[in-house]
This record gives sequence, structure tokens and C-alpha cells, in this order.
Amino acid sequence: MDNLLLWTILLPLLTAVVCALLPVKVSKIVAVASTVVGLLLACLIYERFIPEALNGFQMVLRVPWITRYQINFALGVDGLSLPLLLLSKFIMPIALLASWGITNHARVLTICFLVLDAAMAGTFLATDIFLFYIFWEFVLIPMILIIGVWGSSERIYAALKFFLVTFAGSLLMLVAIFWLYTSYHAQFGTYTADIASLGYIKFSTDPVLWGLTAQEWVFLAFALAFCIKVPLFPLHTWLPDAHTQAPTGGSIILAAVLLKMGTYGLLRFCVPLTPDAFARFSPIIAVLGLVGIVYGAWVAFQQEDAKRMVAYSSVSHLGFIVVGICALSPEALSGAVLQMVNHGLSTGGLFLLVGILYDRRHTRKLSEFGGLAKVIPWYAFFLVLISCSSMGVPGLNGFVGEFLILLGTFQTHPLWATVAVSGVVFAAVYTLVMLRAVIWGPVKNEENLSVKDINPREAFLLGVLSLFIVWLGVAPQSLLGKIKPSLDVYWSQNSGNRETASVILPPRDSVEGEAGPRE
Repeated sequence: MDNLLLWTILLPLLTAVVCALLPVKVSKIVAVASTVVGLLLACLIYERFIPEALNGFQMVLRVPWITRYQINFALGVDGLSLPLLLLSKFIMPIALLASWGITNHARVLTICFLVLDAAMAGTFLATDIFLFYIFWEFVLIPMILIIGVWGSSERIYAALKFFLVTFAGSLLMLVAIFWLYTSYHAQFGTYTADIASLGYIKFSTDPVLWGLTAQEWVFLAFALAFCIKVPLFPLHTWLPDAHTQAPTGGSIILAAVLLKMGTYGLLRFCVPLTPDAFARFSPIIAVLGLVGIVYGAWVAFQQEDAKRMVAYSSVSHLGFIVVGICALSPEALSGAVLQMVNHGLSTGGLFLLVGILYDRRHTRKLSEFGGLAKVIPWYAFFLVLISCSSMGVPGLNGFVGEFLILLGTFQTHPLWATVAVSGVVFAAVYTLVMLRAVIWGPVKNEENLSVKDINPREAFLLGVLSLFIVWLGVAPQSLLGKIKPSLDVYWSQNSGNRETASVILPPRDSVEGEAGPRE
């Protein structure tokens, strides 16, 4: 019970080893059972998490790793990482069950998902900056295999593009990590890789290259890596190809969890570690987010391929989260973190629905459908419900997150909020056009008359997703109540009052034991 965070990482890795020795069908069952247990562990962490405890990370596990350089295997959870851990553990069994029909190297696919499960949990829980980087990069390996081996006709191109673009950003982030690590040693006479401790580095205000200070260069290195992962316009070009070529389970994981690693990184590193640089460059990032909202919605409206349409809608919706982060008001910050979860549920559900239809008709062209509500009514019901969630219809989860983001952004930057509202309108336009093309009207294509409605496995997956979509729409406080207190302190810390807040930068005495004396 004292090592819950560790078991969220170890359990899928141990299961992957076991699955390698089992028959294919048995390995699938064992993998799904393991991910369900992982979800239960995440729920237990949710129950044990104390919102009022505002002294940094909770349930901390710290094991010496490279002792000479004070690098530890260190895990912890706070109000920022808790919702994303819950999301990753909730989505993983859904992705596995969505891939149930894949028979080509099915055991290896199962192992890839389990390794991905462990790497995602480690990314959100690591409190040592080098451990974070290892998990961050480790995510790439199984995801590239999932796209490159089990994807569509142009899967190799999409997998290589995904790897090269994201890895290039990650190398710059590694340079920034080493700079922070060595700078801390230069200032305090000891090494530390603890993320909270690195926040005490004092940056010189003198330019070092091309008129930019050291803090600004560190910020840009981190921000580029995270904005590629989001992806923020115009760094988004890898995303539609990766989504289009990936199998359904891969698209679900990519949209629901992996993209949130970028927004998580912006909040975990860029805001607290380089606050002055973030203040300088956040208007530029916010403008790019606003462009992404409008651009993503417009391009989604132009798509004939249903999967590419959902992919570009992700670019648009993630723009809201980026704007909320840049606004850095209490409401916008809470809305941004909540919307990371909401987007994972709604967009993951849409990719699941597109995959279900593709399995039956082997096409994703909207012009090939029409009138399906008469043929597969249960499918049509879930498509409408999850599409309404994506549009932000009141009573469903998407509305709460977008409302908080817009409310908080309007308080600090009214113009940003005014432009962002247009994205809500555009989302309704392309989503309603998609619904009309797929399920309404007469059945024009005779092949659609023989399409079968969802089976029990698909109904279970869609039902569970829909349950939480409605739950977070009606009772968002069940999650906000856990994360908002620590996020409010995070906002207090990063809006100018850095001495009174303690979520990311705890009192120096609380971290002195692991990093050694400061003076």
C-alpha cells in the first residue's frame, strides 16, 4: 500500500513479461485483467489523495539510483498528475479491447500496449527530471511499433515522421535538462535532479545568445518539445498522418493520453521553472493556440476522411487547453487540466466509433455513408452522444472544461476568449455536418443496409465512456474537488507570489535532505 505509485508502473511491465510466455488468447485476457487492476490502483490513489495537503507531492517514493550525482528513482502525485494518471489507466483497457480483433502478431501488440501503459504512468508520476525524460522517450518505442506494424498502408511513413519530429524536440529538451542540472550545482554546490528543487535556480538577466537570456533559451527548448507533442500549430503536421495510419487502439491512446503529455509538460516545467520566460513568450504561444483552434476546426470541416476529421478536431480542441494554460488564472488553469481529461474521453470515443464503422465497411469516406440511424440505431445513439460531448453541449463533460477556460481567459485576456469562442461555433458546424453525412437522411448506398449494429464488447466500451462523459458533465466536482486546491496554489505561485505557494516549489527545508546543503 505504501508503493501504489510504483505498482502502477511495475504491474504492466511484469504482465508484459508474463504475456510473452502465454498463448495469444490467454495473453489478451491477462493483459486486460492487468490493466483493470491498474485502473483500480489509480482509483485507490484517487481515494488516498488529500486535496488539502498543499506541501508538494503526495505518496512520494524515492529510491537512490545514481547516488554520486543525486539522481533518484523518484515518484509522486499532485493535483496536476492525478487526473492524467486516472485518464491513462482508464483508457488503456479500452484501447486493448478495441484492438481485440487484430490477429497479426497479437501477442506483441498486447505487450506494446502494456509497455506503453507503464511508460505513460511513469511520465506523469516522475519527480526526478532524468527519470521523467527516460519515461518520456520510452513512450515513443511502443507507439512507433503500434503505428508502423499494425497501421494502414502508409504506416511506415507516419511512424517515421512521428518519431523524427518528436525525437528532435526531445533532444533539445535533454540539453535544457543538463543545463538546469549543472546550473544548480554551480549555484548551490551540490547536484540534484529533483524537479521541485530545480525551481530555485536563479537565472542571470544578461543575454547569452541572439539577445535571449539563459532562462529564455531553456524555456524555448522545453516549450518546443512540449508544443510538438501537443501538437501546437504549426507543429501539428505529424498528427493527422499518425492518427490516420494507426490502428483504432493506437489512435485512442494517442489522442486520449499521449497528446496530453505536451500540455502536462508545459505546466510541469515551463511555467514553474522558467516563469519570466513563460511570461514573455506566453502571448505568442496563446496566439498559436488560437490559430490552432480556428485552423483545426476549418480544416476538419474540409475533410472527407472521418478519421482525419477527428484528428484535426484534436488540434482545435487542444488549442483551448493551451490558451487556458497561457491565461494562468485559477479558473482557466482548472479548466485546462479538466479539459485534458474531457478531451481524452470524447476524442478517444470518436476514434473508437470511427474504427467500429471502418471494421464493417472498410472505408472512412463520409460520402460512403448516410442514413445509418435506421440501420444501426445504437451506433447512431453513441455517435450523437459523444459528438455532443466533443461540441461542448451543456450537461456533458466538454462543456465544463471549455466554460472554465473561457471564463478564466476572459478575466485576464478578453480578446483571447473572444477569438476562442469562435472555435466552439466551428466545432458545432463540422460535427453536425459529419453527423448528417453519416447517420441522417436516406440510405443511399445499398452496402450500408447490411451493416451490423455494435456488438456487446463495443457496447460495453462505448457505454463506459458515455457514463463518465455524463458523470463529469453533471458532477465535475468529483474531479475538480480533488485537484483544484493544489492548482489554486500552483496559480498563486506562478502569478507573482512565489514565496507563499508550495505545490511545485515546496519550502527549501523540505527538499534539502535529498539535494544536500544549499549554502
